[in-house]
Amino acid sequence: MTAQTEKDLLPQKDWPDAVEVLNEHGRSDIVLLCEHASNHIPVEYRRLGLDASHLQRHIAWDIGAAEVTRLLSARLDAAAFLSGYSRLLIDLNRPLGTSGSIPVLSEDTDIPGNVGIDAVERDRRARIMFSPFHDQVAEHLDRREAEGRPTRIVTIHSFTPVFLSVARPWHAGVLHGHAADLAEAILLGLRTDATLNVAANVPYVISRDADYAVPVHGDDRGIPAVLVEIRQDLLANRSGIEEWANRLAAALPAHETETVS
Repeated sequence: MTAQTEKDLLPQKDWPDAVEVLNEHGRSDIVLLCEHASNHIPVEYRRLGLDASHLQRHIAWDIGAAEVTRLLSARLDAAAFLSGYSRLLIDLNRPLGTSGSIPVLSEDTDIPGNVGIDAVERDRRARIMFSPFHDQVAEHLDRREAEGRPTRIVTIHSFTPVFLSVARPWHAGVLHGHAADLAEAILLGLRTDATLNVAANVPYVISRDADYAVPVHGDDRGIPAVLVEIRQDLLANRSGIEEWANRLAAALPAHETETVS
């Protein structure tokens, strides 16, 4: 049974598509990804044993990231791919089989519904939630390459102001693997506002063990790819979301023909 056939047998409202695609034929060379767009967990998982309040926290999704992605897609005329399920079920930006893929502990919170799950359940989540998202992104990138279209990937995330009792002073970070030039150009654009504290590779660094989109869809294909992290308290309301969408739209540099090495 394919993932799509299996999902078709489940309640449609409770089991949305793994990926929401916006503006697929947009003219921009930018392709936007938002792997932590949703906090949705189907009823059968009983919130993975968590209180409902936990699903509003960063452990379940990246607060504000989906809204920023939607606005950027419209402002840039860029294709965008947004996740349909909570990162607690399976994290789309973690390699399958790693400890972060289906976490039993997220930040300082135990995830009871992920403890001791078997290979069948792990494979089910990968088939329904992980693979359809990344397969559709890969197919889009393949089409762009076949058409000779230039491409840069920008993934949109948000981070907590405090992590495990340690304050994070940055307003935003631009993380990269091979695409250091693209990351620095975006940071240069953001730094036109001298009040912003922004830096490369904060609040963490890209690694192949703990990240997926930038290494796989970007670096492995020779496509410039960066991950933008915005502090969540700056996206707490509509005005903050619009402000950061406008900032990023202005900061993204005009296309350059060279690719990463």
